[in-house]
Amino acid sequence: MPKLDFSAYETKGFYDEMFDENNTVRPNYKLFLERLQKMSPKKLSTLQHATDRAQLSLGMTFNVYSDNQGVERILHLDIIPRIIDHKEWTHLERGLQQRIKALNLFIQDIYNDQKVLKDKIIPKEMIFSSISYLKELEGFKPPKDIWCHITGSDLIKGGDGQYYVLEDNLRCPSGVSYMLENREILKRTFPELFEKLGVKPVYDYTHILRDTLESLTDAENPTVVVLTPGIFNSAYFEHSYLAQQMGAELVEGKDLIVKDEIVYTITTNGLKRVDVIYRRVDDEFIDPLAFNKNSVLGTPGLFNAYLKGNVVLVNAPGTGVVDDKAVYAYIPRIIKYYLGEDMILPNVKTYICDEEQDRKYVLENIHNLVVKQTDASGGYGMLVGPKSTKKEQQEFIAKIKHNPRNYIAQPMINLSRVPTITDENTIEGRHVDLRPYALYGDDIKIIPGALTRVALKKGSIVVNSSQGGGSKDTWVLNH
Repeated sequence: MPKLDFSAYETKGFYDEMFDENNTVRPNYKLFLERLQKMSPKKLSTLQHATDRAQLSLGMTFNVYSDNQGVERILHLDIIPRIIDHKEWTHLERGLQQRIKALNLFIQDIYNDQKVLKDKIIPKEMIFSSISYLKELEGFKPPKDIWCHITGSDLIKGGDGQYYVLEDNLRCPSGVSYMLENREILKRTFPELFEKLGVKPVYDYTHILRDTLESLTDAENPTVVVLTPGIFNSAYFEHSYLAQQMGAELVEGKDLIVKDEIVYTITTNGLKRVDVIYRRVDDEFIDPLAFNKNSVLGTPGLFNAYLKGNVVLVNAPGTGVVDDKAVYAYIPRIIKYYLGEDMILPNVKTYICDEEQDRKYVLENIHNLVVKQTDASGGYGMLVGPKSTKKEQQEFIAKIKHNPRNYIAQPMINLSRVPTITDENTIEGRHVDLRPYALYGDDIKIIPGALTRVALKKGSIVVNSSQGGGSKDTWVLNH
């Protein structure tokens, strides 16, 4: 029976995670490649199909809002993992801890003393014009001065083999349930390799999450709930999964009630006080009395109970100001300002369309740049210049001229690639990014694994699940 053959595998023009430019296997992949080369294409296909079935049986599905068919899909898990060695991971860990510490200090400052604005490190108009800046929080300090309890920053590796932070996700970062379930599936697929390679475990994420949430309140035996928008939300699988794994109650806004500025959950035995809410509902919808009066997802009076210190919201409202892609451009300065350190994990070079000189450059070079809407996510509101038509470029030029504050641009980076199984059961390189997860309680813990998202379409650099992307398990080695 024929075995898998990598002799024609293409590495030219990209950084490949498994092979170097001479098609020599990198040390961290050596054992895994030996395992693959003992396998036939048919066996590999059988394992992949078994994985697809396992995902369906576990209910690892999501909805795509733009899909009029309303069909639930699995986030396709490709069984060839991304493998990161110990030294590389230690570098990522240090860089993420530095970044999260500085961003938390920044959020605390802009809602209180605003020194960073007075010292003109970042233009105040940039902050006050952000749709995620909540004026209602000025003068407010959350428990233990922690705003960003859960972070899922997106990283990429360029052709130079260097990691860059592409964006920060401090509002309601999603995907961690896929990281956890992907691991369980891969452990069954390649059981012997985990011990041989010394792969760090991720199973204790939900235990650390529960400990983090409980550390934010002084209540004895605190009641923790997960607030979901409901079963029609694209990430509902994750909300229910995390609640179940933490031993927390999964609630919707209608399941909570506020009395005398205290939040209760409605149970069959009467009202039960809630101490910590891990919310998966955006700021705008958490309380119709404070924000969007038409919201049916939140709970009336919830925000006021939070301001009074009677309940903890995780992540804190108002953290989304850091997710603004225009604010992202200033993070190197923010880290230097608060920590007196140079950035460990660099940003991608960013042009701010609200600044005249940058805007001029973007308009003249739009065909070579990736243009992003500052308040969009999920791969929407984006123009990939080198892959766009003249008509699409002209449409974005008009948008930028009409509202420059709403756009930034970056050079197109050739994302690194990992071998991936194609629909034809061959193996080809596909572009990936990396979303590690950090929990900030008594200290900042980076979970030694991540969600690797992969662009399943040949040549595509868009890895978002809503745009046809899939995922890979991420193996961090002990040595």
